[in-house]
This record gives sequence, structure tokens and C-alpha cells, in this order.
Amino acid sequence: MTKLCFDARFIKPEHPDGISRFSLNLIAELATMCELTVLISSPEVAAKMPAGVKMIQLPNPTSALEVLTALKLNRAGVKVVFSPMQTTGSLGKKFKLILTLHDLIYYRHRTPPKEFTWAIRVLWRLYHLTFWPQRLVLNGADHVVTVSETTKRQMLQKRLTERPISVIYNSASGAIESRASSNHESQQLSYMGSFIGYKNVETLIRGMGLLPDLTLVCLSRISDQRRNELQNLADQVGAKVEFRNGVSDEEYNFELERSLALVSASRDEGFGIPVVEALERGIPAVISDIEIFEEIGGAAALRFSQDSAQEFASQVRKLQDQQVWMKRSALAIEQARNFSWKKSAEQLLVIARQLGA
Repeated sequence: MTKLCFDARFIKPEHPDGISRFSLNLIAELATMCELTVLISSPEVAAKMPAGVKMIQLPNPTSALEVLTALKLNRAGVKVVFSPMQTTGSLGKKFKLILTLHDLIYYRHRTPPKEFTWAIRVLWRLYHLTFWPQRLVLNGADHVVTVSETTKRQMLQKRLTERPISVIYNSASGAIESRASSNHESQQLSYMGSFIGYKNVETLIRGMGLLPDLTLVCLSRISDQRRNELQNLADQVGAKVEFRNGVSDEEYNFELERSLALVSASRDEGFGIPVVEALERGIPAVISDIEIFEEIGGAAALRFSQDSAQEFASQVRKLQDQQVWMKRSALAIEQARNFSWKKSAEQLLVIARQLGA
């Protein structure tokens, strides 16, 4: 049986982000397909692991001790290690290593994650000032994974690695279903995502000013300052906006499934898991015309120029026609079939076997 080691230390159990979802869902599938060992750094992450999975305790990957990780894994006798990030230590490794680069967003928007210490944040900024550190890290692997053809093209364009690059898609819950009824009369549009600058939520709110019969429901966590900024804009343009400041998975599913559409005006994305989560439920997506959204939304999504509130409102209005909504819903479900955690796990196993797992 294939033996694979998965670096699970990047999972955030309390507030799962994209890396966490990517890791948890792949681990769940891989545990049914191969002999899986996971690397952990906290009991909270250990509690998220499937029953029967072997675990190896290591320091947090942001620790200075990360330089010793490969030596410890050599002693553990692992053959192939998959990391959902590009920061798993490779110095002195005797095993095969698969690293992941999800996107190049931080080269275009260099604000580091807020949860990091100031020292890590400084290093993060310095790291993303030029491409050569990334090349050095990725060339320390034996194979590199990314989550979209869009990012793969960007990596090849920037010559980020000499190693083979494979695409292993993000996915969603797999709850693809047919809809017996239409949401064309729904008065709700849903937004799931952060509120940082390149997410361009302002265009959505300006567009809502042209859709006075509809309400934009923002589901993700938001600071008081940012909420006040966006609410002031909504008041100026006469838009109806609600801020939920974070929802549970159950609440998220409920809000999504009663929406006219999921919406995003983002100027940049690494993937766009909420788009897939909407499509697989038959909820149309009205999204900006960026390359990655074209890849994952396909013919199912309605797209608009990212800074045009008028185009956004016009695309939303189309969905208030029942026939249009039903057609887009059917296209959404069909498009979502391109994304499956099981399929992604199978693709990862093919790479691991080629490397000798």
C-alpha cells in the first residue's frame, strides 16, 4: 500500500482558512486510500485527524527549529512528504518532498497575515520583494503542486521552479444536488470573503445602490473599523447591506442556499472556494472578470468588469428571470463536477507513487 506523509501543521482548527480546508479535506480522503502519516504541532490539530492515522509531533513550522525538520523525518524513515505549503524544511532531506504554492497574491499584495509575530511579518515582506527566495525553496522539492491552471501559468511565466508542476484543485463539500425550485425571487445576495482592499467589496456595495430591492449579506468576519467604512458607503449610495461577522458552517449553508447568487468583485484571487461552494449547490455566481474566476466559474458564472457597479447590477438583474436562473443553476451544478476532493486526493497519490511512496 502507498505510504504518504502529510504535513498537517498549517491547519488552523479554530478558524479554518483556505489552507486548512485544503489540508483537512485531502487528509480525510487520503486516509481511506493509503497508509497515511501526518505531521502535527498541537493537540488541537491532532483532534481533527481521522481515526487510525499515524502522527508525528514536530515544532510549529514558523519556529526556528524548522531547519531541523528534514533530519527528524529522515530518522522517522518517511519516503514521501506532501506539504500544503512551501515552507516545510528540506535541508538535508533523504525523502521525496512535494511542496505547494497556492498562488502569487502576496507578490502583488504584500500585506502579511495578521496572526504572525512582527518578526515573521517582516521576513514575510522581505521574502515577497523578489522571486529568488521562492525559486530557492521550490527547487528544494522533488515536485511542486498548485491549485489552479491560472497559478501554474503564472509560475511558469516567472520561472519559479525547475521541478515538475501539477495542478490539484481545491474543492468544496461535494454536496452536489439538483434543485426542484428556483431562487429567482430571493432578495438576498451572499458574499463570503475577507474585506481587504483587493477584494473590492466597495464595488459590490455601489452596485447594491442600483438594486434597492435586494440585500447584500456579508457572511465573514469583519473588524469594527472596516464595517463602519463599508456601512457609511452603503448609506451614501442607498444600498442594503447586512454584516454577520462570521457564521458557522450550518449558517453558511443556510444563507447560501436561499440566495439569488453568490457575488464577488475581487481584483485578485488564488482560487475562490466560495464560488465552488455556491456552484455545487446550484446557486449561480456573479463574479468579476479575473482569470482565475473564468477558470473555476466556466460558462456557469455571470461575470462583470471588476470596477463597474452598473455591470454588476445588470448581471444580477438577469437572474431575477426564472428561466435564466434555472439555466444558470443547472450550469452551476455541471461546472462544480470538475472539483472533487476525492479526485484531488487521487491525483496527489499518483504523484506520490511516481516519487516512490
